[in-house]
Amino acid sequence: MALEWASARRASYLVRQTFRYVYPQPISDLSHRLIVIPPELFGDQRRLSHNVTVALDTASIESHSDRFGNVVFDVFAARVPEAIEFTAEVAVEREADHPNRLPDGWLADGYLLEPSPLTEPDDRIMRAADELVGAGEWGLPLADRINDWVYQSMTYRHGATGVRTTAAEALALGSGVCQDYAHVMLAVCRACGLPSRYVSGHLVGQGGTHAWVEVVLPTRDGTGDAIAHAFDPTHASRGGLGYVTVAVGADYSDVAPTSGHYRSGAAGSLIATKKVTLTDLA
Repeated sequence: MALEWASARRASYLVRQTFRYVYPQPISDLSHRLIVIPPELFGDQRRLSHNVTVALDTASIESHSDRFGNVVFDVFAARVPEAIEFTAEVAVEREADHPNRLPDGWLADGYLLEPSPLTEPDDRIMRAADELVGAGEWGLPLADRINDWVYQSMTYRHGATGVRTTAAEALALGSGVCQDYAHVMLAVCRACGLPSRYVSGHLVGQGGTHAWVEVVLPTRDGTGDAIAHAFDPTHASRGGLGYVTVAVGADYSDVAPTSGHYRSGAAGSLIATKKVTLTDLA
């Protein structure tokens, strides 16, 4: 039966992810970072419960918030004999018509407008920005034009790019995955003077982690606050109840779900699984 997203006012989800690393020989001094659990509150999204476990008795785990407000788990292990597995579970609820309002001072960090290592614009991006700015009204109409332009300029293709591919490189290829679409949109938005940030999370019906963009625009009520508006250039659409936000940053490098380093002469292999279950729609 088709889901009635257009008339829905509330959606609840249970997300379960596992990351299993297997090594050909024992490793030492593992330091790993997980960004897999959303903040307690994020706009219209509320975290109901969460749990992160490590299948290694000798490992320790700590959590903290980074400068973007993301929840970060740090895992340490002096020795991993052959494998280590991380499991994350979180239940969240979203309600429609509750905008993601950022308090006064939202531009103080500067990352919303400054090019990041993965979103540095080249000549083609700068030319596109000039044309898109000149085509009509600034603000949300401009963000809509950029969203559509990125969608039309790219073809979705796995394997064409990697986690270090820049926006300029992906645009030159004309292909990539959601991460690349988001980076290209961020590069163009920032070149146009539109404050924007990278969003990592989940989209119902997709297997892997999804990425999209929030364009942050000041309110007109004189408070100095702003509203973060979600755009998904991979699908030429706005965000909605079908999205679960996990983290935000300047680009992918700030919000990679799993990353780390260790001592060993051999590389490990990763097996990752994810399941997003819609538990309520009303």
